[in-house]
Amino acid sequence: MRIFVTGASGFVGSAVVENLIAAGHEVLALARSDASAAALLAAGALVHRGDLDDRQNLRAGAREADGIIHTAFNHDFSRYAQSCAEDAEVIAALGDAIAGTQKPLVVTSGLGLLAGGMQVTEQDMPDFGPNAMPRVATERAVAELVGQGLNVSLMRLPPSVHGKGDHGFVPILIGIARQTGISAYIGDGNNAWPAVHRFDAARAYVRAVEVAMPGSVYHAVAETGIAFREIAGVIGKRLGIPTVSKTADAATDHFGWFTHFAKLDCPAASDITRRQLDWSPTEAGLLADIDQDCYFDQ
Repeated sequence: MRIFVTGASGFVGSAVVENLIAAGHEVLALARSDASAAALLAAGALVHRGDLDDRQNLRAGAREADGIIHTAFNHDFSRYAQSCAEDAEVIAALGDAIAGTQKPLVVTSGLGLLAGGMQVTEQDMPDFGPNAMPRVATERAVAELVGQGLNVSLMRLPPSVHGKGDHGFVPILIGIARQTGISAYIGDGNNAWPAVHRFDAARAYVRAVEVAMPGSVYHAVAETGIAFREIAGVIGKRLGIPTVSKTADAATDHFGWFTHFAKLDCPAASDITRRQLDWSPTEAGLLADIDQDCYFDQ
């Protein structure tokens, strides 16, 4: 198939491109910059120049493909609510492009939406009410397209998608630890982060677009839940600084805007995903992966 990929030069998207091509698919990759276009061409993809803000151009790229994988998202947390609303608009535009067809569209969401301390499955849904997290807009937009009979599925990613080149939550924690001189966790530190290596996640996306099951929800989860205290411990050991507990009140001063994510407790199962996609993670686990020089040489 020819697969249109958004976020194709990103940390997850570039792995998706690599795995799609390895599986024998043709990739049409959305590229905003010359540098991204050059990297994608070198990886063996075709390039569709444009960005998410040009909805007409976005639809044009999607219409040229047999399927779509949407991994792009603006991670500027200073405008998080706006980014989430914009993501819903992008999903609606991609839905327009596949209306009247059964072309598969796989959309990215986050397991942090379901944080509550209880292990969740693919059958659990986030709160869609007035107090919901802004990112719920993504899942609401997908539900609307599924309700219209479109072939759309949802891939939920865990708080840590790890691997060489990671610029997500763990590097942010490392930066906070370097700045403050301590590697902290909150309370007993037993709040759990599920995790997956970027290449394992990429293989799940490839299988999802190939299987093309309308309305399916997948969890790209290799490890159900790792205690935040253990993540902080690896960081503290690597940096040679103390690993300490912070009270809930003190955590805000220490973690700042990241406090919400440091508190996340969202253990998640992936049994349905593994069965439906015939998917088995094979890459290194989170603690082993982050205990490498590449995480601390940045």
